[in-house]
Amino acid sequence: MTSQIRSYLKSTVNPAPLAVFRIGFGLMMCFSIIRFWSYGWIEKLYIDPKFHFSYFGFEWIKPLETYTYFIFAICGLSALLVALGLKYRLSIILFFLSFTYIELMDKTTYLNHYYFISLMSFLLCFLPANAYYSVDNLIRRKSYQSIPKWSIDSIKLMLSIVYIYAGLAKINSDWLFKAMPLKLWLPSKYDLPIIGESLMQEHWFHVAMSWSGMLYDLSIPFLLFYRRTRIFAFVLVVFFHVFTRVLFPIGMFPYIMIVSTLIFFDAYAHERIIKVIKYVVQRLGFKSLKLEAISWVNKKPNFVPVLLTVFFTIQLFLPFRYLTYPDELFWTEEGYRYSWRVMLIEKTGYAEFKVVDAKKNTSFLVKNSDFLTPFQEKEMTTQPDFILEYAHFLGQHFKSQGHDNLEIYVDSYVALNGRRSQRFVNPKIDLLKINDSFEHKEWILPFNDEIKGL
Repeated sequence: MTSQIRSYLKSTVNPAPLAVFRIGFGLMMCFSIIRFWSYGWIEKLYIDPKFHFSYFGFEWIKPLETYTYFIFAICGLSALLVALGLKYRLSIILFFLSFTYIELMDKTTYLNHYYFISLMSFLLCFLPANAYYSVDNLIRRKSYQSIPKWSIDSIKLMLSIVYIYAGLAKINSDWLFKAMPLKLWLPSKYDLPIIGESLMQEHWFHVAMSWSGMLYDLSIPFLLFYRRTRIFAFVLVVFFHVFTRVLFPIGMFPYIMIVSTLIFFDAYAHERIIKVIKYVVQRLGFKSLKLEAISWVNKKPNFVPVLLTVFFTIQLFLPFRYLTYPDELFWTEEGYRYSWRVMLIEKTGYAEFKVVDAKKNTSFLVKNSDFLTPFQEKEMTTQPDFILEYAHFLGQHFKSQGHDNLEIYVDSYVALNGRRSQRFVNPKIDLLKINDSFEHKEWILPFNDEIKGL
């Protein structure tokens, strides 16, 4: 086994697939930042709000008022430099740091594909993605003809983890047998041509979509790995992600996944893509230069593989941390994030906070819209860590106004996947006496139903 591992670590492949991935990833990220900026979301999500929800342990990361635009500018520019392969190592590190900082500024904006981009950019910090067809090659007048095989396989593994874990998460009774939450979402697409008023309203179609989504996620990595089914699999990838983009407003994620899955194709296909890129570049007036072809020399043969082994071990086990918590995952959401549970729940909630002066025995109710945007309030009402953090913010706010002996209680109700709403948080608990942690939140009331599955 040891000899096989050593042999694998020494094996090399054509660098074209990693070069194409670098170009596609960089351009998609640059366009995403431009799109985000042009829609005015920087101001709406990060500058205008009076309060920002923080990730546990990262409370020190906050928007920098108008300087927040500077962080986005660094992120977009570094993404472009990654695509060009110019000062690649510095560029990808800057992109990883700036994008992850943006992601951590406000927990309200959490999305699985933001997490995916942070992980992928971290991974790219250790891969020789500028070894072939990059501006760095032009500067040093040299181009590598081979790179370690594990550098391309690591990207394939990351993509496979995302798909397979998303498929495993769909093996639950709500998704497969009740078609929830698709049964709630799809009927609203009645305005789609042809299928809007027919298929989108049918229960059997909701069930079929649920089952096909689960089977797609579980099978697509294997179909992409196998050469005979690879083209068929890629057609499925394009159809699936374009269709989901039509149905749901999920931004750039479908296109990112489509471009990313090109990595599974052989080097010959990527050489043809690069040939097309070269033709376009030459038509723009740039001349091609002859570069010295050199062989790859791994200067640190053990460091990066060991680091990636630790990285992927974490990725394999982190999604299962929910098993350490009691109660229903979809209800408490303890261990829900960072586990590739994509679009599995639909929650609506209500939360009314009461501020009590324990010494004077007086109280008043809080108007949430005085402190939160509608989007923040929607997210807060259904997630317990949001509720707790908001309660502590209210405590600090009213203490700063001269109120003493404060206690804060919440009257909250949540409806999960079409069920009738039920009380969510124990209304007799003073939230100011509770500090956030990774421990089970016993102040969340039990779920009055059961969802079977992984």
